[in-house]
Amino acid sequence: MKRLEFFYDFVCPYAYVASTQVRALAKACNAELVYRPVLLGGIFNHLRGTSDKEYAPNQMNPTKTRINQRDLERYASLFEAPLQKPASHPRRTVLALRAALASGALPEASHALFDAYWRRGEDLEDPRVVEAALGAAGLDGARAVSSAPAQKQALIDSTLAAFEAGVFGVPTFRVDQELYWGQDRLDFVARALDPSRDGWTELDKSARPVASEIEFFFDYSSPFAYLAHTQIAALEAASGVSVKPIPFLLGALFKAVGTGDVPLFTFPESKRLYVAKDIDRFAKRYDVGFRFPDVFPLRSVAPLRLYLAAQAELPGADARRLSDALFSAYWSHNRNISEPQVLAEILGELELPAGLLEAASSDQAKQALRTNTDYAVATGLCGAPTFKVGGELFWGQDRLPMVAHAARVGFPPASSTSP
Repeated sequence: MKRLEFFYDFVCPYAYVASTQVRALAKACNAELVYRPVLLGGIFNHLRGTSDKEYAPNQMNPTKTRINQRDLERYASLFEAPLQKPASHPRRTVLALRAALASGALPEASHALFDAYWRRGEDLEDPRVVEAALGAAGLDGARAVSSAPAQKQALIDSTLAAFEAGVFGVPTFRVDQELYWGQDRLDFVARALDPSRDGWTELDKSARPVASEIEFFFDYSSPFAYLAHTQIAALEAASGVSVKPIPFLLGALFKAVGTGDVPLFTFPESKRLYVAKDIDRFAKRYDVGFRFPDVFPLRSVAPLRLYLAAQAELPGADARRLSDALFSAYWSHNRNISEPQVLAEILGELELPAGLLEAASSDQAKQALRTNTDYAVATGLCGAPTFKVGGELFWGQDRLPMVAHAARVGFPPASSTSP
């Protein structure tokens, strides 16, 4: 029997959403479920101590915050997990975490306290709330609360052990010493536990599409956009609608919303290593080549304008072939597509007009890129790839199943009180 370790803190809404799935997932995969409570703030403190850069993962620009909040709402809806933010969120969860450890029934106590915080919006800093939540779960809440101080070192040790294992956020899952971060990685967790499974999250693929089009915002400079691009045909098949590609300048968007040019460079080492492994997992899942290029970050203006020129002058199928080749050249074959000579070689290999290079320098191509980038900013993007379905934005190649679901079924309207 494999072991599924679940690292969490009650303060995190994503950990709560994941908690609604872990028991069923472990049972379905015949796995032993082990609960690992940690103090998320303690992990952040450890991370700050290992980096010469200030690490503030919860300090996001308003655009990214809005997208993440809506994303959380959609996952809560998908997992049928009621979500009610406490009035003064975030609250300190030290007492609740220690009480859960002291309860003698860590799984039951953890789910009871998750529910108190996120289903009912209760304040876990209040000992009476913690006692009542545990009592309602059939546990001795008074004893757990009174014994909580004795669990101080146990919680410190659990948090340090998680950090040393490479945990940098919650929820995190560990299977066979491999880490999976986020409620959005349950499909990978399920396959790690049971390779015969296709995944965990079930989405409706039978409904008649409710959307007429999916907009796909991308820049060749993003490895995540590359991964998404390789799945566009599959997305069209899954969603039943066509995908409209919209190339834009990611660096200009970052400047507009207040993000650093290369967010990856701001991550602590444990997160950088994890993201690299996560990219490799998706590449293997999609069965596509991937090699991190020697030249990074990429100055993507030239290839973006070239593709826009192809969009204007060539049939759609030829423009798509060019985009496929540009992404593959950079992210699979280590070719510097910012160089005119490389772009000329790619056009020759595809037997496309060499004159497209000149067209890429035209005022028309330059204006098209500015127009697309302005549209991306006005639409509310925070990164690439982003998909737009009606009024909904989905950020990341890992949201492709959600994009297809939105196109076929849709999601409940956004709440004004999401965390």
